[in-house]
Amino acid sequence: MNDDSLQQIAHLRREYTRGGLRRKDLPDDPLVLFEQWLSQAVAAQLPDPTAMSVATVDEHGQPYQRIVLLKHFDSRGMVFYTNLGSRKAQHLEKNPRISLLFPWHMLERQVMVLGRVEKLSMIDVIKYFHSRPRESQIGAWVSKQSSRISARGVLEGKFLELKQKFQQGEVPLPSFWGGYRITIDSMEFWQGGEHRLHDRFFYQRDNEAWKIDRLAP
Repeated sequence: MNDDSLQQIAHLRREYTRGGLRRKDLPDDPLVLFEQWLSQAVAAQLPDPTAMSVATVDEHGQPYQRIVLLKHFDSRGMVFYTNLGSRKAQHLEKNPRISLLFPWHMLERQVMVLGRVEKLSMIDVIKYFHSRPRESQIGAWVSKQSSRISARGVLEGKFLELKQKFQQGEVPLPSFWGGYRITIDSMEFWQGGEHRLHDRFFYQRDNEAWKIDRLAP
């Protein structure tokens, strides 16, 4: 990349003008605001509005991030599913702390979640697994997630093999596939503002209630 290109990147910016976020308008429960913002992201037809960056940390303290889809949320927390042999699952086995980020850039919004994971029950996992499209169920069997492979053809060949194997009847749940529920410790809501005077509100769990603080941008 030449110097002119680097200069262009350094000066890329825009004003955030879609509106502010005020303390008087905040609900006591952050999930009420999250549901409202998620509904607005869906209504705005944002691509993958449930996509979230999931951050975990390995045994050496090295952070990793990847995009995962949120599949459910309620008063008990947020839920996603994955291969239990994956890198993220290995990290969470040793360190259950997790960070999520919902990057709704087109609405000039972000939501950050900090919490701790616990594995979902087998009943919950089976129920969701069999609600997926059949080919997605077969796809779950194909990949030993995060392992090294020689070529894409290895995956495609395995997929066709298993598609033939499971052409009759129900696709069984792989023993290495499951899900996690995140118990939420805190949530931060970020709304872009003019002149970089963004609005940030931080919800932190306080026993059975939530403490709310405004943060400097």
